[in-house]
Amino acid sequence: MLKGKQTWIFDSKPTIISSAAVGGPFEAKGAIAEDFDVLNEDLWLGQDSFEKAEKMLLEQACETAINKANLKKEDVHFFISGDLMNQIISSSFAARDLGIPFLGVFGACSSAMEGLALASLLVDSGAANYVIAAASSHNVTAEKQFRYPTEYGAQKPPTAQWTVTGAGAGLVAKQGNGPKVTAATIGKVVDMGISDPFNMGGAMAPAAVDTIETHFRELGMGPSYYDLIATGDLGRIGHRIAADLLDKHGLKIPSEIFTDCGLLIYKEDQPVFAGASGCGCSATVTYGHFLKRMKKGELKRILVIATGALLSPLSYQQKESIPCIAHAVSIEM
Repeated sequence: MLKGKQTWIFDSKPTIISSAAVGGPFEAKGAIAEDFDVLNEDLWLGQDSFEKAEKMLLEQACETAINKANLKKEDVHFFISGDLMNQIISSSFAARDLGIPFLGVFGACSSAMEGLALASLLVDSGAANYVIAAASSHNVTAEKQFRYPTEYGAQKPPTAQWTVTGAGAGLVAKQGNGPKVTAATIGKVVDMGISDPFNMGGAMAPAAVDTIETHFRELGMGPSYYDLIATGDLGRIGHRIAADLLDKHGLKIPSEIFTDCGLLIYKEDQPVFAGASGCGCSATVTYGHFLKRMKKGELKRILVIATGALLSPLSYQQKESIPCIAHAVSIEM
């Protein structure tokens, strides 16, 4: 099952039997709005705080995925989830309401694929029959915690990205109909000394490159194996850096198959600066847009490399640089 030092091959090919993507009003105006299962009309979701609203997004995604599989919450053995809030409270509080045994993960915006990799490992090893993997983010909660509260009206540089208000969930099973998870490459922490929280794409790009190169080296294959290779939320700047670094390292990925979730979710005329970000970015694009394209027969093999910046407000205040990580998951029909 272990190939090389960082890659798992799942012999039983765990199946994503159902998935769900949930978004907010800004996502409803985006480029892939039709691929969301639920689009909420306001950022509050009927709650009295944005943090509670994010918890609701996560619950909506999980409950929708479970219902689509014609299962009950009691049928699911484990719930794996992560988010950007302090002590991953969106996931923990959602787990309290869902009542499913919970494994919390923090990989920042890489949490979606970290969770999917671990869910597939549990199912492949026989430790569970059904595992739901999810991740969420909310534009206002992330801004409040990591930058400036939205009400403050702070200006942002062109390198900044727009945090997705959304949640995505995938229900992984030992058998069934749907895309199969065939392999996962677990990333290493890479820190190139960037400390600007408004340039996450530039900070995360080297981690994405490291994981992509490791994936192909340990599996002994090239980019042509996949119909689509997508990084998580590097945005325009980070995606360009990643492509340049891969090219310099001798791993040329054709531009027609190499994309970024942060470049797909919104339209060109939406004011998202360098693109989208947040745990909900790769989660909603993968569990909504990509999997629907696979089920339509448009894609047969995809590699999703979710990227995460492992900083906190405290580390930034202490003038630490930003450690980054990327986890890759191979999904095939």
